[in-house]
Amino acid sequence: MARTESSMLALGTIAPDFSLPEPLTGRTVSLEDIAGPRATLVMFICNHCPFVKHLLDELIQLGEDYRDQPIGIVAISSNDPTGYPQDRPERMAALARDRGLAFPYLHDPSQQVARAYSATCTPDFFLFDGERSLVYRGQFDDSRPGNGRPVTGKDLRTAIDAVLGGQPVPSEQRPSIGCSIKWKES
Repeated sequence: MARTESSMLALGTIAPDFSLPEPLTGRTVSLEDIAGPRATLVMFICNHCPFVKHLLDELIQLGEDYRDQPIGIVAISSNDPTGYPQDRPERMAALARDRGLAFPYLHDPSQQVARAYSATCTPDFFLFDGERSLVYRGQFDDSRPGNGRPVTGKDLRTAIDAVLGGQPVPSEQRPSIGCSIKWKES
């Protein structure tokens, strides 16, 4: 299992706009549609990655826990589905439906949104404040497949709670680690 670290996009970066298809519903969802008044969380995930599978239950719980909070949450898959059929839009829709995701799960067919966010791995997390300025990018927590640490979402939850509470986000931020995004061949 190859490990890739997130690029750690510069704090203060303004959230790049996007408008992407949601395979579950067939509708197009934009950043404007999902942005929360106090915070917006953009997550790059996919169906097949063992790192995403490792934390998926807790990721789903995070969506439930913050459902009624002033935060918008979205997941995006930017993987090339040609080489990774588990990440095809219909499989994304099945995961969203079967697991009851509390947030949209969008497909980035051109991979331009992943590039705009400098996303490099799955999972990769980007938390923006109410002004859509990046305040956290990094790991969900320190659990990885096989390391025996519990999956809690502690790092990301701490950052979300700080933003929602009007407090500064901790400055120590560790990169997310996961599978590299599966880029299309040029």
